[in-house]
Amino acid sequence: MIYPMTIDAIHHAYASGSITPQQLLSDCLAAAKADTHQVWISTVTEAQLQNYIEALEGHSPLDKPLFGIPFAIKDNIDLVGLNTTAACPDFSYTPEQNAFVVEKLIEAGAIPLGKTNLDQFATGLVGTRSPYGACQNSFNPEYISGGSSAGSAVSVATGQVVFSLGTDTAGSGRVPASFNNILGLKGSVGCISCSGVVPACKSLDCVTIFAKTAADLALIWPVAAQFDSSDPFAREQPEQLATHLQTFTFGVPDSASLEFFSDDAAQDLFYDSIEQLKAMGGQAVNVDLKPFLDAAKLLYEGPWVAERLAATEAFFTEHQQSCLPVIQTIIGNSKGYSAVDAYKALYQLKSLKRIADASLAQVDFIVTPTASTIYTIEQLEQDPITLNSHLGTYTNFMNLLDYAAIALPSGFRQNGPKQGLPFGITLFGQTFCEDALLTLASRWQKQLGLPLGALPAQATSIDLAVCGAHLSGMPLNHQLTEKGAVLIEQTTTASHYQLYALASEQPQRPALVRSTQGESIEIEIWRLPAEHLADFLAGIKAPLGLGQVELNDGRLVNGFICEPAALKGATEITHLKSWRAYMASL
Repeated sequence: MIYPMTIDAIHHAYASGSITPQQLLSDCLAAAKADTHQVWISTVTEAQLQNYIEALEGHSPLDKPLFGIPFAIKDNIDLVGLNTTAACPDFSYTPEQNAFVVEKLIEAGAIPLGKTNLDQFATGLVGTRSPYGACQNSFNPEYISGGSSAGSAVSVATGQVVFSLGTDTAGSGRVPASFNNILGLKGSVGCISCSGVVPACKSLDCVTIFAKTAADLALIWPVAAQFDSSDPFAREQPEQLATHLQTFTFGVPDSASLEFFSDDAAQDLFYDSIEQLKAMGGQAVNVDLKPFLDAAKLLYEGPWVAERLAATEAFFTEHQQSCLPVIQTIIGNSKGYSAVDAYKALYQLKSLKRIADASLAQVDFIVTPTASTIYTIEQLEQDPITLNSHLGTYTNFMNLLDYAAIALPSGFRQNGPKQGLPFGITLFGQTFCEDALLTLASRWQKQLGLPLGALPAQATSIDLAVCGAHLSGMPLNHQLTEKGAVLIEQTTTASHYQLYALASEQPQRPALVRSTQGESIEIEIWRLPAEHLADFLAGIKAPLGLGQVELNDGRLVNGFICEPAALKGATEITHLKSWRAYMASL
């Protein structure tokens, strides 16, 4: 498996020949089938995967920006070849065409691996409301994954895919991101088409994107957010300005608006996040969050809940018993609202939006906790509606007020019963500010340098074997040290490598070539933070690339390999067994 499973890392691996799309995607599908977190409802067959891979022939990342990148799809979004269930088996149907956004991603070279688990009919923020099992948190299986886009978030956090699609009506594309240490981008309503998506509240629904890095989101967003004239809620995006904010103002909720439900570690992390934003050049401005929170209450305490019935009315009327009890309660209770109630609530929302927009206009964005706290699966089962409501405190208002938002990892709890679980913040701003949020998200990740997702510790760094100009004290060693790499071992290769000095290279560089004959060649192993791998590889000139090097003890590590054609005119120096020895001989 390629770590850290980001677009740049995979494309560099493809370019170097260290792995092929066939190998990577087959490995990813095998990992999906072996998943133990209750992530998947269905996966593509080997034959279906092969069809997608064969469609890549003759293409590359130059014409398909998501070439060979595996992704997951929440199972309320259509993918031809797999049933759409919305986590309700009796509702299941076979789509005749892909959802608009899925089709655009596949056209760009992305490869779907399957459909992911969710809270039934996308009703919930917990990830436990599914007949396919409660999706487990990627850090601690006793805790909830967050929902409703549960499997989509966990599939990214655990490195089974690079990115995934979710949906978001009340926070479903952000809460599970926070609980699994990844990013969740919820664009403005209508930016990503909902054609081919089972609606929850059709006037509010957004398709969302999960990924481990802002850089990946920035590549995926323009592919996904294309205008779809067949979606009556779709909107053309205007040209976005002021996306590179070196200094900025950000709103911070007043203390009276903040509630952490006794999760002191989460509260500490939120205030630490405010200090980090200040360190990035931000100026904090106190804002009254009450009008935003009042708007949030309208979603589940007002007539918008009736829109969930409108989305599934024909099925729900005939097959109510096919739904989980908690879903029957939520959707069933919506029958008590009248058209008069709907108009009164709409008027109230318009008044609240006027006030909220005025507050937001005073700053570049506002920061909130993504979710105040997190619960165990057992706790949720004891009080499913109240605790679910707590999780939506800072997310329920976003779509009602038509704002763009991005959920960001911001640290891990260091003490208390929830020690080790991630916490996240959300940045939200005015409609169509997605590009600015992505720029800030990129700066945020560089500022904090947190691990990516829930991959094991070794996945947050990569060990590189170097044998020449990148050795300590050599001319190109700075390319490693400037990116935070550290020397962890001096050793030698297995005894079947030849060493060459390449011709016409400045600074001089060697080529390490595997051979049936050869010697053990002196090397160093440097540990490079994974988030800097793409930048490092971008500085490596042909004919060198990254591949597997065998060490004298049989281990395989990533290291520099050379294209055979480059050996023409090169000087073999294998007998010296060391690039240092060769340089000394000069």
